Amino acid sequence: MAKAIKKEESTIPVTLDEKDVAILRLLQRNARITVKEISDKVNLSTTPVYERIKWMEETGVIRQYATLVDPAKLNKRLMVIVYVSLMQHNKTAGSRFVKTIREMGEVLECYSISGQFDFMLKIVVEDMDAYYNFHVNRLSEMENIGNVQSVFVMGAVKETHVII
Repeated sequence: MAKAIKKEESTIPVTLDEKDVAILRLLQRNARITVKEISDKVNLSTTPVYERIKWMEETGVIRQYATLVDPAKLNKRLMVIVYVSLMQHNKTAGSRFVKTIREMGEVLECYSISGQFDFMLKIVVEDMDAYYNFHVNRLSEMENIGNVQSVFVMGAVKETHVII
């Protein structure tokens, strides 16, 4: 596991050479690929590949390794993008909202945004009844909620986690 990176350090860009980029591309497509397989594909021996991967983990270029799950296979067929405005815009109110959202399993992603709304949530649930329950009994019941707008996803045109 990569060591913890201080917040100030996490936003400092790092310079990657073409070998680093090639390694990242391979890992983004298959996080289970072995160092040996990577070394064969990028024409480096295993030790430099291992050291480059370790460096990218330590600098925060690689944040984590994950398993991507098909929500439909788990009967989570409804995706909703939810825009939320808070009534109060102070540090305490915002922190309480964020803390509560982080604990909600239905919320896969939450972004602080500019414009008419303060936050954008990506929600995945079983069906419309499950979303109604989430919206009415959990989200709308949260303290400091102003306006909520739900947009129902009809289909995915592009979904990726690949950055480079």
